[in-house]
Amino acid sequence: MFYPHVMLSAEDDRRVVECIREAERRTSGEIRVHFDAIAEGDVFAEAKRVFELLGMHQTARRNGVLIFIAPRMRRFVVIGDKGIHSLVPEGFWDEVARLIESYFIQKKWAEGLCAAIKRIADEMAKHFPPVEGDVNELSDEISYGE
Repeated sequence: MFYPHVMLSAEDDRRVVECIREAERRTSGEIRVHFDAIAEGDVFAEAKRVFELLGMHQTARRNGVLIFIAPRMRRFVVIGDKGIHSLVPEGFWDEVARLIESYFIQKKWAEGLCAAIKRIADEMAKHFPPVEGDVNELSDEISYGE
């Protein structure tokens, strides 16, 4: 699937999904990526709305993380649910955002997302290692808002 209003080709989309799956093998946490082509206004408020719309606040351990991208606004936000947010070091989400930005500036969209997903998984694995019987609570697919 190719979405010309976002930044990923079909191959990039598959690569990012595989990065999510690999990351989630190392943690019981959940990671989602969402592109919203029509987002406007307060990008953080919109990301929080999508976070809930995707059911990310309903994971058993409240350890979901959303990378929300608004291409038209040229903005993105990384937010974690309260279970993970309360455990990561101060400034962690800003660190991940800077990592993403360093790739996005070079138009390396998929690479930036995969680097961020790996960094998030590294931190999540410290606090939420894989557990026996863990189920994938959320889709690994990239979601697109129109």
